[in-house]
Amino acid sequence: MKKIEIKNISKMFTVHTRGGLQVHGYEDISFDVNQGEFVSLYGPSGMGKSSVLKAIYRTYTTTSGDILFYKNENESLNIATANESDILELRKNHLGYVSQFLQVLPRISAVDIVAQPLIEKGESQEVSKEKAKHMLDYFNIKEELFDISPLTFSGGEQQRVNIAKGIIAPKSVLLLDEPTASLDKINTQKVIDKLIDIKKEGISMIGIFHDLECMKKISDKIYDMKGKKYADNY
Repeated sequence: MKKIEIKNISKMFTVHTRGGLQVHGYEDISFDVNQGEFVSLYGPSGMGKSSVLKAIYRTYTTTSGDILFYKNENESLNIATANESDILELRKNHLGYVSQFLQVLPRISAVDIVAQPLIEKGESQEVSKEKAKHMLDYFNIKEELFDISPLTFSGGEQQRVNIAKGIIAPKSVLLLDEPTASLDKINTQKVIDKLIDIKKEGISMIGIFHDLECMKKISDKIYDMKGKKYADNY
């Protein structure tokens, strides 16, 4: 079943500090994502890969085109034109976003941060915290750090906490913006392995990787942003 269909989306940014200068973000981008499929966006820096992810999450609006999200075979939502109420419902129940940067309130412990998505889905606090501890341990976060705010952690540790939070209770579609950018090879492989596991559960994902090797390991399809087509050989 198709989960997301991107149809000829384009984005123009207006630089108000430069007298209203119009800058192309991306143009005529079209691809789709099926259930349980991982699609990577590929292209040189400046092609608008992150901007496309933000358009799907509706952090940015599009200048033209459609972004169809299929909740089921009979119900879809056009993210490009939907009202804010529908977007908030979509994010709450169906669409997740994982960046490489952790954005949390201070003084909240790592285990509480990772457990929160499970609690929001109805799991008990006790069970959620136990699952969060297992996830943090999987990502090589030391046990003595579990009850400390991750804002005091290293960049790589923060990124691993952020990934753990993003995938412990995955929505049906996940958007991942360079989730392994600050990680060493061991932890990068752990992230890839975990993403493969949740893909097998039917979760659909769209991702950006700076590491071509990672991209090849996880991707079912690679969309070339420059050529505006799926890459045949990668």
